[in-house]
Amino acid sequence: MGKRDYYEVLGIDRNASKEEMKKSYRKLAMQYHPDRNPGNPEAEEKFKEAAEAYEILSHDEKRAKYDRFGHDGVRGSGFGSTGFTDINDIFSHFSDIFGGASIFDDFFGGGSQRGRRKSAGSPGSDLRVNLKLTLEEIASGSKKKIKIKKQIIT
Repeated sequence: MGKRDYYEVLGIDRNASKEEMKKSYRKLAMQYHPDRNPGNPEAEEKFKEAAEAYEILSHDEKRAKYDRFGHDGVRGSGFGSTGFTDINDIFSHFSDIFGGASIFDDFFGGGSQRGRRKSAGSPGSDLRVNLKLTLEEIASGSKKKIKIKKQIIT
């Protein structure tokens, strides 16, 4: 079976605005997110399909090629060619959806975090906190209080 039409995947009209597209994609990403559907390969495929559709349609040049030539026009610029190797790689492309790449880098271990780490001599650079959050908490930017014990070596 061939690929579905990207507009159909996102449930939008061909003349939909970027804001409508973003809203639809965000809804699908939340609905089919692997954390909400553990062990469900169908949901994971729909999540990947929505990410691929948004990747193409959210860029004006890629969208124009897709509108003119269909999937053949964007072959080599879609999901497989963007460097996505697994479900976690998709998060690195969420910055325009959820307001900053650091949200997903920090909570899902994105690769760009490593490049931004503080140098070894910076205070707090060796601290790491594991914090359980729901996708809704991450998306809405909820605030949590944490306690960190400091060990003083004398």
